[in-house]
Parts: sequence; structure tokens; C-alpha cells
Amino acid sequence: MSVARWPQEGRIAVYLVGGAVRDRLLGRTPREYDFAFDADGETFLRLHPRARRVGRSVSVILLDGQEYMPLQGTLEEDLRRRDLTVNALAEDREGRLYAHPEALSDIAGCVLRPASPTSFADDPVRVFRLARMACELPSFTVHDEAVAQMRAVAASGRLEGIPAERVGREFMKALAAPRPSCWLGTLAEGGCLSPWFREVEAAEDIPAGPLPYHAGSVLAHLMDVMDASAGDPLAVWMALCHDLGKMETDPAILPHHYGHEKRGAEPAVRLARRLSLPARYAEAGALASELHMKAGIYETLRPGTRCDLLMRVHNAGLDGPFWALAEADSGHTLRPLAEEDLRVLLDVSLPAEWRDRGKASGERLRALRCQALAAAIGRRKGEADNG
Repeated sequence: MSVARWPQEGRIAVYLVGGAVRDRLLGRTPREYDFAFDADGETFLRLHPRARRVGRSVSVILLDGQEYMPLQGTLEEDLRRRDLTVNALAEDREGRLYAHPEALSDIAGCVLRPASPTSFADDPVRVFRLARMACELPSFTVHDEAVAQMRAVAASGRLEGIPAERVGREFMKALAAPRPSCWLGTLAEGGCLSPWFREVEAAEDIPAGPLPYHAGSVLAHLMDVMDASAGDPLAVWMALCHDLGKMETDPAILPHHYGHEKRGAEPAVRLARRLSLPARYAEAGALASELHMKAGIYETLRPGTRCDLLMRVHNAGLDGPFWALAEADSGHTLRPLAEEDLRVLLDVSLPAEWRDRGKASGERLRALRCQALAAAIGRRKGEADNG
């Protein structure tokens, strides 16, 4: 939706509120429009017969595909009760702007600040909304007051009581944002990785690996790979998951992480399930952990290993996001060769006499694919040597 649709009935004051107003001030096209009205819900429903209540909250009303809620007190009081100053904005149907006292200056200064001293305590999910907005507005900085409120909410234990769907919803939006790493960075700064993202709570204190391959922490590496994968939400998720096994490395062998790819699959699945993410995400996270090391040295793999890697990724329907992650993690161009090899494998057909033999059919098809790939690799090498 690119245009806000105002209700035709004008007997009560209605305001466009929140992120849509902010985005318009920033020159961005709003993705959605939310409205608030100065009346009780029953009055609004009586004036708009097509409207209906939605969701668990009896205060949310849907009309012509847009959400409406009653103001919380006066308009000024409502703005002060919102999450962040940059969202504490309202515009009436004549285009008049109403703003929290610090909203416009914080937009101009690119600051994410709580709208009140109790903003995050009033609704702890705002911690995750802040992290998501940091991903969506990468030029903005998180105000010290926001960090202080995050730490206070974390210390209170109230993050644990947030419904998983609310945390997961904010997280999914962050995965699609321009700088998804800010999700981890913001939560880490505010001490809010636990309990929802406890798998990476210690990541800042663990070296990513030995020199010269890694110079920083696991957290810094995860954030770098997430940003390098930006544009594909599933690839960003896989980037977050690919090194989860490093958090379970025996401290005695650091900075090495031998076998971390095997240890990371279970934490990836656990994290996806805790956040109530789609089942596809659990599978993708586990696969990212298990296979990213082989993908990083793809050119050196034997035909059989290449075949098994390519077919597992392909059969999971994860070709695009997996190779995006692999390239982001390794810094090498891997996808063209992987795609060329996959075409070779998929061109192989099982002879009729080998079909419908159960396990034997699968083993024969794999053998034929490995032979075809070995031949293709040999031809390329010969062409390169001659050319």
C-alpha cells in the first residue's frame, strides 16, 4: 500500500500515527499505515459499520485493510506513551503534524530514544522493536537512555514473558533489513541477548578463530557475515547460525574450533523453535552449520563430496541462500562453479533397468552423478591447461 486511506466518516478526529509519519518525514515510502482515533471503540464501530475488531486486543479495529486504535488519553499523552520518540508522531487529515517534544530533533539527529522513562518497562517487546529499527535505519544511533532501559528490563527478568511470536515477528523483519547485524549488536549492548538469543550471549568473548583467518570475536564475525548476506532474509538467518557451534568449543583449544560445524546444528534448531520460526528456518540453520566449512573450500573437494554437498543443499531448496552465506563467510566467489556442477549432476538420468530398486537405485544414481562430475572437472582442467 503506497497511499494512506482516510475513513470517509469525519465526525471523530482520526490521525495517521507512528512509523508511517516518520517514514514520510525521512522521504521513505511507508510499508503500512496505522491510525488512531479520539473516541472509544464502540463509537468508531458504530460510525463505520464495515469495521471489525481483530486479534487478541479488543482495541485494534480493522477497516478497509488498515488498523485503527483509540488514543491512549489525549493526543499528547498518547505520543508520550509510544515506544520511541521518532515514532511518537501524528498527522491529521488536513496534514497538520503533531510530535513528541523530542521527535523532530531526534529524526534530524538520527537518534533512537525511548519516548518516556518507562517506555520499555511498559512493554518489554519494545526492546526487540528497537533492535529491529536499528537494522532498518542504519544511519541512526541508539541513545544511552535506550541502552539503560534495555539493561533494566533484562535485569527485571521480564523479557522471558514475551510471547515467542512477538519476538519472532520483530526478528523476521530485522532479517529483511538493510543492516541486519544491528539486531545482535543492539541486543548485546543492552544485555538483552538472553533468554531469546542465549546461543550467542557469550559470542563477544570468544575468538572467531586463529590468525590470519579471524581477528575478532565470534559476535563480530557473525555480524559481518549477516551484513554481507543482506538482501536475502534466509541467507542472513543462515549467517547467524553458521558458527553457533563455536560457542560450545572447549576453552582449552581456543582460538581453534575443531568440529564446530557439527556442534552448531542443534543450537540452530533450538533457536528457530524457540522463536516459533517456520520449520524451513530450523532446517536451514542446521544445514548452514554443518556444511559451511566444506562450501568454503569447495574447489578442493573431491567429486563425491561435491555431489553430496550440492544435492543436500538442492534437495532442501536452499541453493540461493546457502551459497550467498558461503560467499559471505569465505570471501570467495563460489556460486558460479557450484551452479555449473549442479547442472552436471541434474543432467544425469538413472537408466530404466536401475529404477524402482529402492536404496540400490539411489546408490547407482549417486555413482553416475559422481562419474559425470569427475569427467566435467577433468575436462575443465584440461581446457585450463591448454588455454
